[in-house]
Amino acid sequence: MMEFRKEMHRTGEFPHRGRGIPGVLWKNFLLWFDSEAVNRAEANQDADSDSEIVRRVNWVRCFPFLVVHLACIAVLWTGWSPFAVGICFALFWVRMFAVTAFYHRYFSHRSFKASRGWQFVFAVLGNSAAQRGPLWWASHHRRHHKHSDQLQDVHSPVRHGFWWSHVGWFMSDAGFKTDYSVIKDLARYPELRFLNRFDSLVPFALIVLLYLTGEIAAAAWPALQTSGWQLVVWGFFISTVILFHATFTINSLGHIWGKRRFKTRDQSRNNLWLALLTLGEGWHNNHHRFAVSARQGFYWWEVDISYGILKIMAWLRIVQDLNPVPAHVLREGRRS
Repeated sequence: MMEFRKEMHRTGEFPHRGRGIPGVLWKNFLLWFDSEAVNRAEANQDADSDSEIVRRVNWVRCFPFLVVHLACIAVLWTGWSPFAVGICFALFWVRMFAVTAFYHRYFSHRSFKASRGWQFVFAVLGNSAAQRGPLWWASHHRRHHKHSDQLQDVHSPVRHGFWWSHVGWFMSDAGFKTDYSVIKDLARYPELRFLNRFDSLVPFALIVLLYLTGEIAAAAWPALQTSGWQLVVWGFFISTVILFHATFTINSLGHIWGKRRFKTRDQSRNNLWLALLTLGEGWHNNHHRFAVSARQGFYWWEVDISYGILKIMAWLRIVQDLNPVPAHVLREGRRS
């Protein structure tokens, strides 16, 4: 027990209140609902090392992530319907766009502008993907670009292996924390801080909405052959798990599978199949060459659906000032 206590102090997992194992469990349980239950000093600790502490999975803290996967088995009891499967894929694509266009290109790289109102709307949509809050997402992605494929890059498959880069890194304590020092431009918005702190609130609200929609549909349009729980299983659990792993492929496969048009300092690669799956994120080598562009498919033959939607949104004045790819970068790419 004494060794356990020393380890808890050393890793930052020792509870502020309570003693021993129960206190640690209680603290991690609180973090399911309030990601700022960890004090801010601990949340800003630097993770620039490849130590065993950084690479240790916190199974208690990431238990909800495991539950989302296991809940997909409930399809054996709820069955399926064309309506439920349609909702599954609709929510996959809508939330994928919110993650790729806003969590990534807007919040992480500021590659275009949006009003505070639209910023919040798409932050909520991105949050519904259950990939944590917008500040957490942006802080880790900015650190990824700063240290890409170096030891400090917590989800580099080159340094840490496929599975750690795919799912392991965010299941550790270092991966759970939000580094506010790199997102000061975003942290000034209290509504974004709220979403980041209570990052389970929007996914839970989506579950409730899906259940109510399914029950209303079952009563009003029985021909749809759906129900509240069926819509929850397909519209949230199955859709979210597919979305999880489609997004994670950019971390795990985007640095080991594909072609390198640009000689960047990392091993980022372009991959058409990943681009189709993630609405354009698969042009990862392009992105690492010029990260602040709103467009990741630099050339007309590189399919970038997110950028196409952003262009339509710009015409509708929902977003503004899409950052272009500089001409010299385009010339450089054509020569390679």
